[in-house]
Amino acid sequence: MAHSLSAKKRVRQNEKRRARNRFRKDQIKSVVKGFTVALAGGNLDKAAEALKTTVSRLDKVAAKHTIHKNTAARRRSRLTKRLNAARALAAAGGPKITAKGSKKKAAGAGTQA
Repeated sequence: MAHSLSAKKRVRQNEKRRARNRFRKDQIKSVVKGFTVALAGGNLDKAAEALKTTVSRLDKVAAKHTIHKNTAARRRSRLTKRLNAARALAAAGGPKITAKGSKKKAAGAGTQA
């Protein structure tokens, strides 16, 4: 346990910062989940809105140094790539995108007799 006043203050500051950072990371998880659910549901307009919210939240959290700016950029890129892939598949009439981004085959597709 800390004995000096400065060490005690440092402990208090670390507790506050940890709580704040956990809250910010939880917010990111929530908005990403909203994007994933919208994308899995096939609602591309809703997914695009959710992506916009997610990108904004990622940038804000990175600006506060809770996550690294490159981490935010990587996640933003991956989410955008998933939305673009879903749009391309919808335009081509292909299989649906699941929550994890994998493709599901259409009923009867890919079977050989």
